[in-house]
Amino acid sequence: MRLRLGFLLLATTVIMAVWLYPKPIPVPKEQIEVRPVGEQVRLYRHAGGIIETMPLEDYVVGVVAAEMPASFPFEALKAQAVAARTYTLRRVVSNGVENNPHPGADVCDDPRHSQVYYSRRELKETWGPLKYYRYYYKIKQAVNETAGVVITYSGQLIDPVYHASCGGCTENAGDVWKYDIPYLKSVVCPYDDHIRLNEEKSFTFAELKKALVSREALASTSGQSKTGALTLMLTEKTATGRPKEIAVSGVPVAATVMRERLGLKSTRFTWDIQEDRVSFATVGYGHGVGLCQYGAKGLAEHGSTFDQILHHYYTGVCIVDY
Repeated sequence: MRLRLGFLLLATTVIMAVWLYPKPIPVPKEQIEVRPVGEQVRLYRHAGGIIETMPLEDYVVGVVAAEMPASFPFEALKAQAVAARTYTLRRVVSNGVENNPHPGADVCDDPRHSQVYYSRRELKETWGPLKYYRYYYKIKQAVNETAGVVITYSGQLIDPVYHASCGGCTENAGDVWKYDIPYLKSVVCPYDDHIRLNEEKSFTFAELKKALVSREALASTSGQSKTGALTLMLTEKTATGRPKEIAVSGVPVAATVMRERLGLKSTRFTWDIQEDRVSFATVGYGHGVGLCQYGAKGLAEHGSTFDQILHHYYTGVCIVDY
C-alpha cells in the first residue's frame, strides 16, 4: 500500500513538472548554433584556395607582422594590433561581411578585400631565422599586451581602415569612398615624412588614353587638340587639397580610378606634361584614410602611447575591452 501511494505521489509530481515547465519546441541546429565570438577566425587563403581556422590572437599576430614593419616602435605595433583585431571582430561578429567573396570565411589574405596575413612559416622565410625570433616575439608581445582591446564608436565596433603613408594629412572617408564616416575624418599627420615611399611614374599619351578613357568617350569630347595631344585639367579637389577629379581630354576621371588604373601609390599626386609623355609624382602610399602607419611610427617615437595614436587617427572613438 505504501509502495503504491509513493508511486502515485511520484507520478503526480512528474505530471505537474511537465505542466508547469513544458519542454521547449525543438529549433533547427543551424538556428541555435552560435560560434563563440572572438575565439576563432576563419581565414581564406588564396594561394591554396582553402579556409584555415585559427585562434583570433594568433591571426592578429600574423596580420601585424604582415601589415607593419616589425622594426617599428612597440607602441605603433600595439596600435596596429588593436586596429587589426577590431577589423577582424567586426567581421566575425557579423559572421562574415555582407557579400563576402569567400563563403564560409570571415576574412581573407588579399589586401584588396581584407588584411594581409603571414603564417609563422612565411615569416621565417621572409625574415630569416635570426630576425624571425626577435621580430616574431616582439609582435606577439604587442598583441598579448593589447589582448581583447578594440575600438568602438557609439558602442559599435568601427571599421578601422589604415594605410602606409598619408603624406602629411589623412583624408575624409567621403572624399575617397563617397560616403562620410564620423570617425574617419581628416587629421594632420605631423611625423609622416617617409620620402622613400614617394614615387615618379611616366606614361605616353597613348598609354594614358588606353588606361583611363574609352575610345567612345574620347571621340565625343572636344578637349583634344587637332594634333591629338592629351590634356589633363584638375576639376575638383578633396578637403585636404588632393586631386579628386581630373578631366582627361575633357573626360572626367576620379583620382581614385586614375590611381588604380595607373598603379600610382596614392591620390596625392601632381603631373607634368612634356612632348608626348606625362610624368606623375606621388607622395605617400595608400588611400590616405584612417590610421597612417608611418605617422603612427613617428608619434610613437615622440612618446605617444598606442591608445593616443588610435585616438589621433580615429575621431571620437573609445578604446575598450570586448
